[in-house]
Amino acid sequence: DSVVLPELISKEPLGPAVRQGDDHWLNVAKWTLLVMVAAEELGVTSQNVDEMKSSENPNIRRLLGAEGSLGKDLGLGDTWSVDVIKQVGNYGEVFDRNIGKASPLKMERGLNALWSEGGLQYAPPIR
Repeated sequence: DSVVLPELISKEPLGPAVRQGDDHWLNVAKWTLLVMVAAEELGVTSQNVDEMKSSENPNIRRLLGAEGSLGKDLGLGDTWSVDVIKQVGNYGEVFDRNIGKASPLKMERGLNALWSEGGLQYAPPIR
């Protein structure tokens, strides 16, 4: 059996970890996480990502590869962020499914919530 302790043991910025020396993979992993957070901030989910591709909002258009060159800059296709969101969801969906309200653990988001909801999660502008 396992237990998730309710106490805050430490508060430190953590992110994706990859093998040292593989900067390309680090950038892909880092931006994948940031895309998931940005998707949650912008209301893009695994359920509505296809409809959101036709959004007029330039932030959503950049997020989903309709504008800008983030995918190309990472050596990926233009739809890579759509593929990520469609397959695993935004940050909130992943949290809820794995350790949040939709999981057996039923953990509250707490500091893992978006900054706009009292947490620490935010993504820089995708440009």
